[in-house]
Amino acid sequence: MTDTDEHEATASSSPSGPPADTTAAGDPRAAHLAGQRAFKELTAPIRGSMMLSRVLGLLYGALAVAPYVILVQLGEVLLAAARSGTSPDRAEVMTLLMWLTGAFGLRYGIYFVALTVTHFADVRFGHIVRSRMVGVLSAAPLAWFTSTNSGAVRKAIQDDTHDVHTVIAHAPVESAAAVSAPASLLIYAFVVDWRLGLLSIATLPIYGLLNAWMMRDMGEKTAEMDRHLTRVSSTMVEFVSGISVVKAFGTVGRSHERFTRAAEDFSRFYVDWCGPLLKGSALGQATVSPSLILLISTAGGSALAASGIVSPVQVITCALIALVIPAAIEVLGTTTWAYQIAGAAALRIVDLLSVTPLPAEGSSVPEGADIEIDGVSFSYGATLALDDVSLTIPEGSVTALVGSSGSGKSTLATLVARFADPDSGNVRIGGVDARDIAPDVLYRHVSFVLQDPQLLDISVRDNIALGVPDASDEAVWEAAKAARIDDYVRSLPRGLDTVIGEDAHPSGGQAQRIAIARALLVDAPILVLDEATAFTDPEAEADIQAALTRLVQGKTVLVIAHRAASIAGVDQIAILDAGRIIALGTPDELADHPYMRRMSAPAKGH
Repeated sequence: MTDTDEHEATASSSPSGPPADTTAAGDPRAAHLAGQRAFKELTAPIRGSMMLSRVLGLLYGALAVAPYVILVQLGEVLLAAARSGTSPDRAEVMTLLMWLTGAFGLRYGIYFVALTVTHFADVRFGHIVRSRMVGVLSAAPLAWFTSTNSGAVRKAIQDDTHDVHTVIAHAPVESAAAVSAPASLLIYAFVVDWRLGLLSIATLPIYGLLNAWMMRDMGEKTAEMDRHLTRVSSTMVEFVSGISVVKAFGTVGRSHERFTRAAEDFSRFYVDWCGPLLKGSALGQATVSPSLILLISTAGGSALAASGIVSPVQVITCALIALVIPAAIEVLGTTTWAYQIAGAAALRIVDLLSVTPLPAEGSSVPEGADIEIDGVSFSYGATLALDDVSLTIPEGSVTALVGSSGSGKSTLATLVARFADPDSGNVRIGGVDARDIAPDVLYRHVSFVLQDPQLLDISVRDNIALGVPDASDEAVWEAAKAARIDDYVRSLPRGLDTVIGEDAHPSGGQAQRIAIARALLVDAPILVLDEATAFTDPEAEADIQAALTRLVQGKTVLVIAHRAASIAGVDQIAILDAGRIIALGTPDELADHPYMRRMSAPAKGH
């Protein structure tokens, strides 16, 4: 485990990440309010479209009364004709039917336009947010990616964007219509007869009281639930990502404990919260069930009709109006919940978009390939990783960084590659502060080969030419040959055009040599090398070592060393402990140092 790995486990956030909202983190109500603010902020570019869709939704819902008005008129005409024993007036009937058809056509035309507005707004929103994500993540310090929970990032990019999409595309229209449709219809029911209107809403007061009880603290509880779900998702992602390792070392049980605890915590929270709510919800749903509403409306309406106060047509119409209430309540409940979820999702997206990028305005160009590390300190949150470190690496020399896990060697090396900027002190490359060098210029001067080669799901050619996209096939093949991977590439179904992850699945050693070929093609004068053979099989190690020998020729090399074999032939060694250099010298000068003796000692059992 490198110190980067160790800090990854201990650091709660990157120094360049967004500031933690401790209030929101500890207070569900604050988290809920923060989520609502985040949703408003995130949807600001499409606020006009969402407002228009709500207006159209209100109009669509309000026009729901038109068919009922026409149906009452039509019913009265047909009933009058039936009572008189004559045929209804054909012209009048046809006119009413035309009005009925027109009312339906107008309503659903407005509905179509409203949904068109929201869906186009959603497409625009998705484009804006994804473009911002790409921009932010491409400019984020590389250290941020190692210190940020991968499950949370994936949730923000995938699930959270979808949750906000659902609200944008549907909720503005549906929620507006769910308010205006029953409101306009109930007003009409009271116009028909106030007693029929009262019958239509007879059970609503009971439902309202029950719902008010159930909805108390709903926002806060939703935010709390979301935190539990995020923890479950994150621990699951981490468990699955590392399953091969934990299986190999027989630690599945211990590794599974974090996920199990997270799942159990969520289960307990959900049961404690939802148990009473389910009982209240069942009772509330019963009070506004279609069967109960229909029973009250028809029974009471029939009594009124029998007394001659209202007509049968009016009773039936008001009973049908009353049946709209349960559907409207369901839609409002669903959209309210969707807005709660979207608020929490928007908060995570806004946090992701708030990552502070590394400054990239530098215009200086290094003169030479020497490295000067001057009084550098760096922390992962509250954990001090480097403490006032100074080190000079002459151009063309090889320097090894050694030390126990957590000593700071990987952190120091990554600062040279500008994965992050130091909290204090300077890292100079060719006499120029790394912060004054534009990223594209910096990475033409500094390349790195890590233990994990990180091949992309693109062609072998594009993986090798990642740092030199316009490289010729000849240059790519030359780099592959120098890295001793050309024979493997030629054996692939489509050679350089073979897509990694689809047509081919390179072994660890093969992937490492492709990564070395990538570094060879870039041919940067400075190389950061995290022991590339640490996790490869013995058969591949010789080929990789030979490729590395070719790679380091004539370069300024910084080696993160874990084994004695890795420091053979280096010019100087820096021994780190607790973030400080405790010894610096040539291999001969440090041969008797206790750490070097331990490093060179044969492993037990060998």
